[in-house]
Amino acid sequence: MRSKGTKLITENRQARHEYFILEKFEAGIELTGTEVKSIRQGSVNLKDSWCSIENGELFIKQMHVSPYEKGNIFNRDPLRVRRLLMHKGEIFRLYGKQKQDGLTLVPLSLYFKDSRVKVQLGLCKGKKLYDKRADQAKRDAKRTIDRALKAHNN
Repeated sequence: MRSKGTKLITENRQARHEYFILEKFEAGIELTGTEVKSIRQGSVNLKDSWCSIENGELFIKQMHVSPYEKGNIFNRDPLRVRRLLMHKGEIFRLYGKQKQDGLTLVPLSLYFKDSRVKVQLGLCKGKKLYDKRADQAKRDAKRTIDRALKAHNN
């Protein structure tokens, strides 16, 4: 019997720091059996990964899935290029936005949805250094306000 619901495997926090996320999409991912077992153990890293569209197909590159310990000859290259599964129309729409507006496709998170591995993609625009500083200043201000409120209430 399959488990229902979603379970987060990993998140790309660096992407939220480096990019403005304009739109989010969900895609399936083509994996081998040992890769799924390794992902179930949480041995996956999205930190430096990115997506590209080639010949009408969507691929994720530089996603590191550690080899499964008991996988022996069935293990694949940890950094191999993996195909993402989306409808053709959605892929062409993403390709158009990517080329026209100069946007980037970045994987934001990896999760299980009803026992299937899914990738959340973000259509992103890069942040400049001053944008990152402004975000940091907002976070710091919010943190100090929260501390002050907590101290005042006690």
